[in-house]
Amino acid sequence: MGDFLLSSPAFLVFFSFFTFCLSRPFLNRHYKFDVKLHNVTRLCHTRSIVSVNGQFPRPRIVAREGDQLLIKVVNHVPNNISIHCFEADGPAYVTQCPIQTDQSCLRATLYGPIIILPKRGVPYPFAKPYKEVPIWFNTDPEAVISQALQAGGGPNVSDVYTINGLSGPLYNCSAKDTFKLKMKPGKTYLLHLVNAALNDELFFSIANHTLTVVDVDAIYVKPFEIETLLITPGQTTNVILKTKPSYPNATFFMTARPYVTGQGTFDNSTVAGILEYESPPNSLHSNIMLPLFKPILPALNDNSFATKFGSKVRSLASIQYPANVPQKVEKHFCFTVGLGTSPCQHNQTCQGLNGTKFVASVNNVSFAMPTTALLQAHFFSQSNGVYTPDFPSTPITLFNYTGSPPNNTMVSNGTKVVVFPFNTFMELVMQDTSILGAESHPLHLHGFNFFIISQGFGNFDPNKDPAKFNLIDPVERNTVGVPSGGWVAIHFLANNPSNLEILTHLEVHTSWGLKMAWIVLDGELPT
Repeated sequence: MGDFLLSSPAFLVFFSFFTFCLSRPFLNRHYKFDVKLHNVTRLCHTRSIVSVNGQFPRPRIVAREGDQLLIKVVNHVPNNISIHCFEADGPAYVTQCPIQTDQSCLRATLYGPIIILPKRGVPYPFAKPYKEVPIWFNTDPEAVISQALQAGGGPNVSDVYTINGLSGPLYNCSAKDTFKLKMKPGKTYLLHLVNAALNDELFFSIANHTLTVVDVDAIYVKPFEIETLLITPGQTTNVILKTKPSYPNATFFMTARPYVTGQGTFDNSTVAGILEYESPPNSLHSNIMLPLFKPILPALNDNSFATKFGSKVRSLASIQYPANVPQKVEKHFCFTVGLGTSPCQHNQTCQGLNGTKFVASVNNVSFAMPTTALLQAHFFSQSNGVYTPDFPSTPITLFNYTGSPPNNTMVSNGTKVVVFPFNTFMELVMQDTSILGAESHPLHLHGFNFFIISQGFGNFDPNKDPAKFNLIDPVERNTVGVPSGGWVAIHFLANNPSNLEILTHLEVHTSWGLKMAWIVLDGELPT
């Protein structure tokens, strides 16, 4: 069993896993999570899934800014689990060992929201909503990832997308498994949207309704109206929905489907929920079959929409909620991210390019998962044989990253880390590569928020592109999509002394090694 303490100034925090802290401040909220298997029936089949307290997604945690939480976790399933939230990360074998039962680590299904409200007496920087509703998009991942790793090829597509664990009427045998959002006319609702799909960025829209984006990744933004939004795996987006002033005599689909930039297979299906209005008292509407309106989502590969949507998101940058963008950079890094190949093991048939295995890498290094936690090795000065502090700060080999790929697609592998001192001002450019095909990569930096100061297509030009950096009101996030065939530049302050990860939120690419680790020292670099 594990205990977890959380104190966070964030408004809404993406929750997939969480970690353990040693200090025990005053606690005013308590939760207990029993992680168990239970059977659910979807798509005409019954299967066993991992749930928390018998619920999927797991029960929400609701707290206020400044609250102290104690969460007790008991693992009853035959898998290791590693649970963390954004501000207290606990990736297995990086900052902690997993909660053990068996020897394989669970990849998904424990997610659920942490909704952190403002302090009492502190208003939102927008009109107070009548009601708040969490909405989760997810897929069934375990068998998909396992098959891909064994065969060395791309993953099979998932069976279904879900909204709050329900697949909706567009899938076979699923009409009764539909998430229904019941609302009153003339009210304002705050929707907490979380993408927990492990391999898909998603478009989302509600037919005949406009959404106002007010918050992303637990940071308030300048409000802007949209009909469709894009959300990558691991991102959160809070939107205001103002319902129609009177009963509309209709129902409305809310739908999500993938935004696709890669060349592999994908789940070309759509998940749907239904927005229903409460009928007036003594009305006959409840007995009438109402018309159902459906939204029109962008094309699957609509890069233009993705770019325009991202350009609209800006920090609030007010006196109360400033954008403290690092201006004077002390460390510069450039990381290429993308796919490659590695040799097939002896006496094994692999489904990758020319009989190889697909792998993913950062700066041509595919991360090899250690069996000793990196934080443990660093704390006890036992890094020898666990990791080496020589991760390249720039690409090892220079080439036209978004042009014709090099002849040699093989990558190296190892457990390499970057080491730098506490409170260092960092600039990181993440560059997509066209090796085995360009695609968007949703990358997450554990333990930090960062500012997205610029992005573009083609190769980053260190002589020209910095002139376009936005150092005034860039959006602050913890997950960003590197554009397909392009780059993104971020600034952040390394003010969290620990062992941390930067990794892709496409689960199959994470399993293939597209991640690396940082060590932020609490003090100067060792001599």
